[in-house]
Amino acid sequence: MPPRKTSRPPPYAARNNSTLPIPPALKNLLRRDKLRLVVVGILGFLTVLWLLGRTGNDGGSAAQKATTPVPKIPKVAIGSGPPVVIVTVIDGKADPTWAAKIKKNREDYAKKHGYLTFFPTNTQYPTGTSPLSWSKVPALRHAMTLFPGSTYFWFLDSTALIMNQALDLQSHLLAPAKLEKLMIVNEPVVPPDSVIKTFGNLKGDRIDFIVTQDKEGLTATSMVVRNGEWAKYFLDAWFDPIYRSYNFQRAEIHALEHIVQWHGTILAKLALVPQNLLNAYGSGPAHAKYGTFKEGDLVANFPACARDNKCADEMKPFFDILDGKSTGSN
Repeated sequence: MPPRKTSRPPPYAARNNSTLPIPPALKNLLRRDKLRLVVVGILGFLTVLWLLGRTGNDGGSAAQKATTPVPKIPKVAIGSGPPVVIVTVIDGKADPTWAAKIKKNREDYAKKHGYLTFFPTNTQYPTGTSPLSWSKVPALRHAMTLFPGSTYFWFLDSTALIMNQALDLQSHLLAPAKLEKLMIVNEPVVPPDSVIKTFGNLKGDRIDFIVTQDKEGLTATSMVVRNGEWAKYFLDAWFDPIYRSYNFQRAEIHALEHIVQWHGTILAKLALVPQNLLNAYGSGPAHAKYGTFKEGDLVANFPACARDNKCADEMKPFFDILDGKSTGSN
């Protein structure tokens, strides 16, 4: 009796399919695939030859490029230029005679102390539908680009006059040891009762932004920013379109108060100093304790005069004082 066949074929058993016929359509497909493979191979071989030839022809220029140094734009070190740049934005529609006197006031002071001046117009920056008073922020950023070697940038509004031409801003305020003694600490940022207060443990050499208060809050008509990456961040953040779109009642001033109170990275670099050291008022809502201009103060400011187009009239007595001092010194 013959052995029975198992229902489980041995493992790896090869099946003999040699007797199965290949359909004509499959034969044609295989033939086309072989032809396509040959064509692709030839094209690939020719491409490699072309690339090798190109590399050989460019060998000299490639070697030359490898040995030729790439020119680099020299980085200007902060502190290598004049120490202070005075930035004043001029209204393009202002009376030219008055504008010339404002510029001369800054230029005389800058020449005396080795500083620079920068006078952009209020229409050359993209403030959009926001008030033109916003232009002070990009003007400061612009000045940093033009004078990267300078250390401090003093924004002084066109409504203000430098009255004490002999008083050097650096020794008067900017020296870290002096600034540390003058800073007002634990003071509400927005008087009288803001819960956010100026820090009480800051060192003078860590300060990058110096500002004052009047009776209503922070002022932005006379302020100092120290050059550096933080200053660029601060000005870019302040000029952010979202803040300009808020339509704050006092425009960029309320925006400044907002970011100072809500961003600790800004408050940590801010020094609040007595108003009469940097921004005393000849008229306007001066700080009750130390905001009204007196003889010997560095600046006399008339913050509301531009709104009524009366700056020339309000400043005239002070221009006369400066002219008298100039005549006396000659």
